[in-house]
Amino acid sequence: MRIPICGLEEEYKDCGATENGMECEAFDESVDQEIVLTADTIVSVDGMRALQLLETEDPDIVLLDLMLPEADGFELCRQIRERSPVAIIVVSARGGERDKVTALHMGADDYMTKPFSIEELLARITATLRRTRPAAPTEQQAPPVIVVGDIVIDLALQQVRRNGQPVHLTPTEFALLRELAVNRGKLLTHAHLLRRVWGHGYETETEYLRVYVRRLRAKLEADDSAPLILTQPRAGYRLAPE
Repeated sequence: MRIPICGLEEEYKDCGATENGMECEAFDESVDQEIVLTADTIVSVDGMRALQLLETEDPDIVLLDLMLPEADGFELCRQIRERSPVAIIVVSARGGERDKVTALHMGADDYMTKPFSIEELLARITATLRRTRPAAPTEQQAPPVIVVGDIVIDLALQQVRRNGQPVHLTPTEFALLRELAVNRGKLLTHAHLLRRVWGHGYETETEYLRVYVRRLRAKLEADDSAPLILTQPRAGYRLAPE
């Protein structure tokens, strides 16, 4: 398996990467076998050059350190998200909940606190890529188009329209909306949504869910309209029923 990675992380050698690439082994439960991850890495400690690399290299994933010299990691995360739907994993020694929530608000898909093992990094990369690059639907079972009021969700094309106008969603935002849409009207627990959207091991990361539900509401709900995503306190969320 070969995955291009744009590594912006300041101390990238901590996670097993070199300028020539990154290779490690781990057990992938989804295929019940050991796999080797070989990744081409492009390392930058300069924020402006990182944005240029984003345009020229078309990476699959960004490892972003918040402590880059002469650059605000949060602002760089926001600029990357504005320019691209690329998956972003923030890698930082700053483990406070406020930093994590801020990074998620800026568009990060995941947040890892140092120190961590190469096995955990591989698991996070694999889960993030699986989420942000879902498999193409088969011709025999093409996903439906789901309409909720003025919102049209095309699961096959991974597109969303509101009042006929396209709405830009990040891959993680769409993955969350898709899970709610295909279970429309059904209460989905926090643990279920975290496991289905982010993967196994994320069941307690409720701040991820709060941030992304808030982001979806901001993009899809009008102030004077009925809510699209309903909250069941201390239980979970559901998409408004028909």
